[in-house]
Amino acid sequence: MGKVIAVCVSEKRGTQKTNVGKARFLPDFGIANDAHAGHWHRQVSLLSYDKILAFKARGAEVEDGAFGENLVVEGIDFRNLPVGTVLHCNDVVLEMTQIGKECHHGCQIFQKMGECIMPTEGVFAKVLTGGTISAGDDMTVHLAKEE
Repeated sequence: MGKVIAVCVSEKRGTQKTNVGKARFLPDFGIANDAHAGHWHRQVSLLSYDKILAFKARGAEVEDGAFGENLVVEGIDFRNLPVGTVLHCNDVVLEMTQIGKECHHGCQIFQKMGECIMPTEGVFAKVLTGGTISAGDDMTVHLAKEE
C-alpha cells in the first residue's frame, strides 16, 4: 500500500505543476483543471516519492510537481509495475498505460541537473472511475491479470 504525498496540477502544458493537496479525477479524462487532462492514455502522471528523495539527495532542489507529475506516492515503486496495473485510491480507479516517456531536454530540471527522473521513473494512467484524491490518502495496487 502507498500513501499519497502530493496532488499536483498545472494550467498549461510544459510548465511545472503546483501541489494543490486535493483534486477531482474525472472518468476517461483526467484531473479537473489540469492541462494534461483529455481523452488519451496519459491522463494522470505518477512518481514514486522515494525516487524524488533520491534525486534530491544528489543535489536537486525540486518541489512537488517539478517533474510534471500529478501524484507523488510513497511506498509504491511504479517503475517496476507492469502496464495494465490498476491503482485504487478512495473511489478513484486508475489503470497504468505507459512507463516512462521521452524527455524534452529543455525542461528546467534537465538544464540544471543534466538529468531528469520522469523519463525513466514516471508512469502514466487513465482514469477508469472518478472521485477525489487528497494528500494523505492510501493507494493500493492490483496487478494486471496475465493473459
